[in-house]
Order: sequence, then C-alpha cells, then structure tokens
Amino acid sequence: MVDIQPKTKYSDIYSLQKKLSKKLDEKRFVHTLGVSFTASALAMRYGADIHKAQIAGLLHDCAKYMTAEEMLEMAMKHNIPVTEMEREKPDLLHAKLGSFLAMKKYHIQDTEINEAIISHTTGKPAMSLLDKIIYIADYIEPSRDKMPNLPVVRELAFKDIDECLIKILKDSLDYLRSTDGVIDPMTKKTYDYYIERQK
Repeated sequence: MVDIQPKTKYSDIYSLQKKLSKKLDEKRFVHTLGVSFTASALAMRYGADIHKAQIAGLLHDCAKYMTAEEMLEMAMKHNIPVTEMEREKPDLLHAKLGSFLAMKKYHIQDTEINEAIISHTTGKPAMSLLDKIIYIADYIEPSRDKMPNLPVVRELAFKDIDECLIKILKDSLDYLRSTDGVIDPMTKKTYDYYIERQK
C-alpha cells in the first residue's frame, strides 16, 4: 500500500494537524487549516516552498491557546523581549511565542518558517516571500468574513503579492484608526517601507 501522506524534512503535516487539533479551539483550528491551505496555494502561485508554507501556516497561531497571563509568563521565563505595547496587549505576543513553540515543542529548526511566524501579525520591512505569504494567507483564508475589502484583496493576492501586502497594511491601519484601535508601530513601519519602495 502506498503511503500518500506528504513527508517533509521538517515535519509530518498530518502529525502537526493532529497535535494542533488538541491544543486549539475549533474555530482557531479551522482558521489554522485555512491559513495552511491558502499559504500552500500562494506558494504554488509564486514559486515558494509549498511544504514550508504549509508548516508555517499550521503553526502561525500555535500559541493562541494561552491566556494573556500565560503569554507574559512564558515570555519572561524564556527571556523573550516584550515591548510596552505587548505588555499592554499580551495577545500580540502570540507571534513571538508561536515561533518559540515551533522550535522547542514542534522541532521546526528552519529560520525562514520561524521568521514567517514571528512577522505574520504586524509584518516587517523587507519581508521574505514566505513572510508575505503567511501574512496574506492569515488575512484572506476561507473562514475570514469580516476583514475590510476581502473580495478585492483575495483577487489581488494571486495577481501581485506586493500590491496585496500594501492593500492589507493600508486597510488594517485605516480600520484601526477608524475604531480608535491600538496601532502597532511595526505595522506602520512596514507600510511606510513598502510605500517608499513603490516610488
């Protein structure tokens, strides 16, 4: 009998799915599968490593099961830097802690995957192709239905990845400003970086 489960040198995709299904609530797990699926589709479109995209998509929210207090406690215990904003809104730490768990708990020793997990919430200047794929997949995956301009962004994602990135960053900043939400400085810095590159 042929084993059709895809094996990678990083991990077994199905094994990761099984482990995550036990840690995340149902809604978060469905989102996680959606991000992994969408990331693999974007990787096919832009010539990135499909298995890396799948794994980064699966693990991007792997720290989301923790409470705010647990996130702060884990960051302090493992000397993970915490910004003033992260101290005020500990949920923002889930990207850094997700990368930490990917390495320590899920044994992913791939820098590109771990960097994509770290930057999936705020973005960062000079993002790699995988960084962009995970950032965008997190925004447009199939179960998302409340993000601004989703139909436009979903179409743009498969036409021009940098234009799509800028559109998401702009829409996110506009939304946060309109709702008096807290804007992470890295999101603004990322937007400014890509706008400057367009000139």
